[in-house]
Amino acid sequence: MGYDGERADALALDQLEAVLREVADELAGWRARALKAEAQRGGGGGRVDAEARSRVADLESENRELRQHVSAARERVQGLLARMTFLEDQAREAEGNGVRRGAR
Repeated sequence: MGYDGERADALALDQLEAVLREVADELAGWRARALKAEAQRGGGGGRVDAEARSRVADLESENRELRQHVSAARERVQGLLARMTFLEDQAREAEGNGVRRGAR
């Protein structure tokens, strides 16, 4: 059985993977919607009407919302990375202290 630091590292990695999966899913959905909107716009002959302007406004709003989600996810990932770095430093210090104690 490993020490608590290993379990904490594994938990932090699991959380990081979950956040990254969430971001990847959001980006895939975002890309699919953008491609669909481009395909629909291409068939209209360049004429901009009220429906198209409304759709563009909706997509821009959704784009802003998705950017906020990605930004929040990025902050969570950075926090998890900072925690992992801290835990790795703590584990190295603990190993160093254990080696010195055993050498005495």
